[in-house]
Amino acid sequence: MKELKNIIKKSNNRFDFWISFINQRKVSKIAEIGVFKGEYAEKILLSCSEVSKYLMIDPWQHLDNWNKPANVGNDTFEEFYNEALKRTDFADNIREILRGRTKDVHDRIKNDSLDFVYIDGDHTLRGISVDLITIWDKIAPNGFIGGDDFCSSIWQHDGTFEPTLVFPFVVYFAEAKDAVVYALPFNQFLIEKGSKGFKFIDLTKGEYENLGLLYQLKLKKNQNKKSFLSKLF
Repeated sequence: MKELKNIIKKSNNRFDFWISFINQRKVSKIAEIGVFKGEYAEKILLSCSEVSKYLMIDPWQHLDNWNKPANVGNDTFEEFYNEALKRTDFADNIREILRGRTKDVHDRIKNDSLDFVYIDGDHTLRGISVDLITIWDKIAPNGFIGGDDFCSSIWQHDGTFEPTLVFPFVVYFAEAKDAVVYALPFNQFLIEKGSKGFKFIDLTKGEYENLGLLYQLKLKKNQNKKSFLSKLF
């Protein structure tokens, strides 16, 4: 925990944090789920010299059952795919492109073969469930899972989109696996696969006090009520 706190103090954003974490832990084999335009992959590959293998997992296509703002058209996704390739071409000797959803490509990854997986894909309950459950066995016994959009509120977007349920599902998943999970600044999380005994450790300024969904639903109801009243008066 002391190591994480020291990294946090020196980090201005999520990229700073993960670059420092990967370098300090001498992480070698990485998978990223949800590459999008390749910005995260580019920064890690440029700054982390110990990385010898980098899997880039993303369907880069419109998905009919994914109700999130990032679900754009196929033409746009093709542009994102080409941009991700261009950003990481300098590391084509160690990167591997797995174009598809996690559950479609996981059989191409050996069990216990990854040191670190970064999840920034489908942030709905369905998406984070499938990604975590599918990728768990691919991670080495002492490996790690990190991720983005660990938002303290499930209402990351307006009510026309599915809620973002990375939090609290990640915490529930860690409890099921009897592992330690950390809430980090910049809406990030970290699970230690090799840890023994579930703990949820909040290294933010108390953003994650309530793990229940009823609390979140009540907040949304109150927000909607205030919005309705403001329109009347």
